[in-house]
Amino acid sequence: MAAIPLTSRGVERLNQELHRLKTVERPSVINAIAEARAHGDLSENAEYEAARERQGFIEGRIAELEGTLSNAQVIDPTALNTDGRVVFGATVEIEDLESGDRLAYQIVGDAESDIKANLISVSSPVARALIGKSEGDVVEVRAPSGLREYEIIGVRYV
Repeated sequence: MAAIPLTSRGVERLNQELHRLKTVERPSVINAIAEARAHGDLSENAEYEAARERQGFIEGRIAELEGTLSNAQVIDPTALNTDGRVVFGATVEIEDLESGDRLAYQIVGDAESDIKANLISVSSPVARALIGKSEGDVVEVRAPSGLREYEIIGVRYV
């Protein structure tokens, strides 16, 4: 399996989620299954079915997280010789040239991306357009709404 690029913060978040699933969620669903079994006939027991479905989800997520973490390649952008260029792990402040809106995104691995937290995947169109560019450069991004132009206002390595 190929290496999965992650930031050190991303590894920490995934480890926390894995710990919570193993120590809180898994025991909770096991108790729910035991309680549902105590109600008798399992063939028409909706609580039992729901608990088993939840258990399947939890076990699947645990396996996914363990696989991701075992193949993780932690990349520290502060240790790279970037010469001011946008690289994996960098936080980039951009300005939409059409609307004037300013946004700041950190470029992270697919497994840790979260647009609500301004963490964009390295494989996203915006990140692919930004990689390798420097402060002051203008990039074009093909978005579903059409071609967008952004100017790179700042690049930070956290």
